[in-house]
Amino acid sequence: MASEKTEKKKKTKKTEGDSSSGSGKTKKRAQRATSNVFSMFDQRQVQEFKEAFTLIDQDRDGFISKEDLAGMFDSLGRQAKDAELEEMISEAPGPLNFTMFLQLFGERFSGKTLVVKASSPW
Repeated sequence: MASEKTEKKKKTKKTEGDSSSGSGKTKKRAQRATSNVFSMFDQRQVQEFKEAFTLIDQDRDGFISKEDLAGMFDSLGRQAKDAELEEMISEAPGPLNFTMFLQLFGERFSGKTLVVKASSPW
């Protein structure tokens, strides 16, 4: 009988400790860059960034990849080195969608990026 009470307590604590909405599953959301990113720029600037993003996103999947960057450089007549492309992509903490693209430029313009190499391709 004592072991039945112990088992019930364990089950109760496990249920109480579950922070999900009752489904037994927890979902992780992708971390958002910031909900405030669009307020860093005026509407005209956001539109210009969107046009630039669209030009760079050559496969039109909504994300800038290393291949997209290589294609953009090729269209400009410049052969980019793989290390340069990797460096550019690695500046984003996650997939480089339009919101993250704006976030990266917002940080640059606001001075939050502490060290920017003069030879940086961005």
